[in-house]
Amino acid sequence: MSEQTDKKRVGRWYFGGFASAGAACCTHPLDLLKVHLQTQQKSNLRLSGMAVKVVRNHGFFSLYNGLSASILRQLTYSMTRFAIYEGVKNNILGSDKEVPFYQKVLLGGVAGAVGGFVGTPADMINVRMQNDVKLPVNERRNYKHAIDGLLKVYSKEGASKLFSGATMASSRAVLVTIGQLSFYDQIKVMLLMTGVFKDNIVLHFSSSFAAGAIATLLTMPLDVLKTRLMNAPPGTYSSIGHCAKDILKAGPSGFFKGFVPAFVRLGPHTIITFIFFEQLRMNFGMLK
Repeated sequence: MSEQTDKKRVGRWYFGGFASAGAACCTHPLDLLKVHLQTQQKSNLRLSGMAVKVVRNHGFFSLYNGLSASILRQLTYSMTRFAIYEGVKNNILGSDKEVPFYQKVLLGGVAGAVGGFVGTPADMINVRMQNDVKLPVNERRNYKHAIDGLLKVYSKEGASKLFSGATMASSRAVLVTIGQLSFYDQIKVMLLMTGVFKDNIVLHFSSSFAAGAIATLLTMPLDVLKTRLMNAPPGTYSSIGHCAKDILKAGPSGFFKGFVPAFVRLGPHTIITFIFFEQLRMNFGMLK
């Protein structure tokens, strides 16, 4: 067997960002519906009911409000966390089989924290653009696209506002990155060790499906808090604790409002991201 066939292809630092951006284009309507469910105050609609309401009131293409911000978020947040995680793992720690799970968790946490902070501005614009159609006409922000939103926030609200909710966004990113990247790698290794799976799309689908479920369970409460904080008018909440108390008025279930759409969105997004990522790795990755 030749030296080249003995080598394994590893992903380049930007593959994760491109794969996540592609996945965002597929799952954006589910993400938008999740935001609408989490920010509703009076009604108690489910996923299907909210979808019907949005399409009936604002048209089918309103499901793609904020798509540019969603793509920008993936090209900042996900590209950063994938670059750190894959770069350190492949160039410093070793192969998936060689790296202990606790090191994958620690690396995923660090990568998620940095990525979450970097992606906070685009994340805030994403939430605002998705929720804009629910506001009265005179209160809508009417951002033309993500860059327009960033510039308007910077000019009207200051640079610090771009990082509003950064602590919460980074905290969530730590959990979702551990759930997605660390668990994906570990589950993938465990499935390969059974001898039943090979490094193909069946393995990638199975591992990413399980990772998406785990990431949803880990992040749902923080996701609700983050969405509320980012979308609230200035002065609504004095702290994260104040926001949490407001949510708890409706009971602990308030932290899991939109759980089903969150899983429906994060699950497919995780699956599509890793399928795209693995295809990029297997066809265009670097030989190691």
